[in-house]
Amino acid sequence: MSLVTEEMKGKAEVCHGEERCKEKLMLLLAEIGFPAGLLGLQHIEECGYVKEVGFVWLRLHKEEEEEEKKEHRFENVVLRFDSVVTAYFEPRKIKKLTGVKAKEFLIWISLCEIYVGNDSSSSSSTSSNGSITFKTSAAGISKSFPISMFRNHDRDRGGGR
Repeated sequence: MSLVTEEMKGKAEVCHGEERCKEKLMLLLAEIGFPAGLLGLQHIEECGYVKEVGFVWLRLHKEEEEEEKKEHRFENVVLRFDSVVTAYFEPRKIKKLTGVKAKEFLIWISLCEIYVGNDSSSSSSTSSNGSITFKTSAAGISKSFPISMFRNHDRDRGGGR
């Protein structure tokens, strides 16, 4: 599990406050080719980014640690977030992800990687014809969803449904 050390914080661009953190997260996701609504996180109190290595962390408000408030529902995906989420961002890939679980068959499974894939006819990394794949830490099992499912969520970022 990646820990946010004082050394990392010293090298990072750090934002505080929900609005600034959401703006920074949306910008970072767009820079690496993901739709801004991918994580659907609410109640972020701190967002840090170490550009030289692509390390990102998000710290959620302490009072929002009740399970139902840390879940976000998309069309066919339910994500649950720990109070700290960490990852390494690179073009079209979020790797070494910690603090995020997806629900599959009534079981919460930890995610370790998310990446964007294209079909052969699309040229843009965020084309509506592409897909987003969630890879689990359990035996490398993965599941893909149409990118359009997350793009539509960019406009409706009011939290869980």
